[in-house]
Amino acid sequence: MSERPRRRALLALGSNLGDRAAFLRDAVAAIPDVVDVSFTYETDPVGGPDQQPFLNLVVMLDTDLTPYELLEVCRACEMAAAREREVRWGPRTLDVDVLWVDDETIDDPPELIVPHERMFERAFVLVPVADVAPDVLPDGYDVVVAADTEGVRRLGSLGDVG
Repeated sequence: MSERPRRRALLALGSNLGDRAAFLRDAVAAIPDVVDVSFTYETDPVGGPDQQPFLNLVVMLDTDLTPYELLEVCRACEMAAAREREVRWGPRTLDVDVLWVDDETIDDPPELIVPHERMFERAFVLVPVADVAPDVLPDGYDVVVAADTEGVRRLGSLGDVG
């Protein structure tokens, strides 16, 4: 039996309800094949109703899981955090998205789009991506300017955030 190829994948995690840092820590611990975790950022909400700031981060994996298997990992993490989907882009205990999988392009809405359809539009995603996979950023993307103009504030490593 041949082994499945391993490749780099990026997942985005965010939380703005309850113990935000604990939800992120639990999810990172539950995700297989994590090889790097970005700094944790507090970010202003984008779109949706008026709500509290998010904690956001990105994890990089070295994995043999398919994008659809990664989607199942994301859903399992959200379920473990008792995520409720009441309002689009509304407050949530945990949001986990497949952002990027090397050598993969998937266009299967609403199930899965890889690279994530809004990945390159959102500083709260791209600023932490810069920590773990700067080669994925668009040419000329200025992380400092994006963070300043779009309300992305670095708090430190996840273990230091309370």
